[in-house]
Amino acid sequence: MEALVCVDPGQLRLERRPAPLPRPGEVLVRPRRVGICGTDYHIFEGKHPYLQYPRVMGHEFAVELVEAPSGANLSADRFYTVNPYVACGRCIACRRGKPNCCVAISVFGVHADGGMAGLLAVPAENLLPVDGLTLDQAAMVEFLAIGAHAVRRGAASPEDRVLVVGAGPIGLGVALFARLSGAAVAILDREGERADFAASFVGGTPFMADAGGLAALRTFTSGEGFDVVFDATGNPRAMEQGFEHVAHGGRYVLVGVVKEAIAFMDPDFHRKELTLLGSRNATGQDFDRVVAAIRDGSAPVDRLITHRTDLARAAMDIPRWAIEKTGLIKAVIEI
Repeated sequence: MEALVCVDPGQLRLERRPAPLPRPGEVLVRPRRVGICGTDYHIFEGKHPYLQYPRVMGHEFAVELVEAPSGANLSADRFYTVNPYVACGRCIACRRGKPNCCVAISVFGVHADGGMAGLLAVPAENLLPVDGLTLDQAAMVEFLAIGAHAVRRGAASPEDRVLVVGAGPIGLGVALFARLSGAAVAILDREGERADFAASFVGGTPFMADAGGLAALRTFTSGEGFDVVFDATGNPRAMEQGFEHVAHGGRYVLVGVVKEAIAFMDPDFHRKELTLLGSRNATGQDFDRVVAAIRDGSAPVDRLITHRTDLARAAMDIPRWAIEKTGLIKAVIEI
């Protein structure tokens, strides 16, 4: 089979590899659509904190079964999305119903080779049927589940004013599910085009991350700040500045991940009695929420795919798209 391998930071290579052999409890699947995520660009750029090279990337993917195992409630005639988070089931996080932050978690495309390949062996329990969804839609579920999980962590409600900082795909998912929770949503990004698209997609209000935009943002809440702020930038400076946007008694949810330390002013943090939350990955509950939203039309994900490629061309396209972001929302590899 063919696999796209990130050999080292900045180096992608298409390789021929033997087909994987499923272990007990695993099934062999054929990836058909793979979404390219900010995580993949970070891996390519050498900025991901949890990764060893070489690595086959890809954790957002839609698959078909090569062969349905006997006795399993699976069918080779259906499409599936894959929950890429493989948890141990025994650690303190798993015992408390939080497999998304399992102590020994293995994520396809990060800790283990992922979906940018012709074949892949995955635990049968990590396959989620997506009847009624297209392959393109099924490949969008995982990154939207990250947004749905973050919104659940932040407990956004109709009483809240929400600010999402960063209008990339993860920020779009956060903004979408914050809006579906009934909250009033504002979106802040340094690129006006991205902020405008995100606002039109979710029904929110866009702001530019410049002096004029930040002044308008303060006016938007009459200087009170936002009840819930989500950072989806993965930028240390933006993450630090986000504390300033949170209202007294508010909640700040960090969705993006960086290698560097981030800092905040303790007197301001205590003065406002802020709640600081991390949001990592997603759970099965979040995947189900996303699939239902796509099915009922409240998550019109077909609008998000702007770029397409295949495995061979992705070796050239990913380095280019890591730099050329204009017009890029979500790129998909077709296999």
